[in-house]
Amino acid sequence: MRLSVDNLACRRSGRRIFANLSFGLGPGDALAVTGRNGAGKSSLLAILTGRLRPDAGQIAIADVGEASLPECLHAVGHRDGLKSSLTAGENLLFAQRILGAPRLSPGDALERLGLGHAHDLPVAYLSAGQRRRVALARLLVCARPLWLLDEPTAALDTASQAVLAALMAAHRAEGGLVIAATHQALGLSDATELRIETAAAAPVTDVTEDWA
Repeated sequence: MRLSVDNLACRRSGRRIFANLSFGLGPGDALAVTGRNGAGKSSLLAILTGRLRPDAGQIAIADVGEASLPECLHAVGHRDGLKSSLTAGENLLFAQRILGAPRLSPGDALERLGLGHAHDLPVAYLSAGQRRRVALARLLVCARPLWLLDEPTAALDTASQAVLAALMAAHRAEGGLVIAATHQALGLSDATELRIETAAAAPVTDVTEDWA
């Protein structure tokens, strides 16, 4: 998959958040989106998922056949998006049936995140870090080339952060793409940093630095 973003702009509540945002990603690439709170990191991800319309600019994908961009991506946001009354396994099975393109079973995905023991536990019983790992396990139950991650290490301990870094590396090695909004290094080897400034402070945003 290839993703191209050209001169993207975002407006929220009548205020221009960012403008002239451009970047391109190909197989195996990763982008770390940084910036202060309110700069528009989450808004950029919302635009890519299709939940928010851009104020200007174009987004194009290639090498995915007839699929649309939303059909090509996984998104893990600030909220885990889990049903508290369902078990960890049931949450992942529901996601797999909705998203299609099944890959790992819910049990295998949870094992990869160190949560095999939680398969039959309602997520209401899990800690914040465990719930976060269940949400991240959705990345593994369905095969989709683009991962959009908003502060993916939130609530994760050091060991779980290392597991996530390994999962992202494996995904990239298979030709997948990763875009992560973050305030800290994620162990994304050879990734590129895109720092977003507010439109008023810096009307042109560019991709310039490596982020490891």
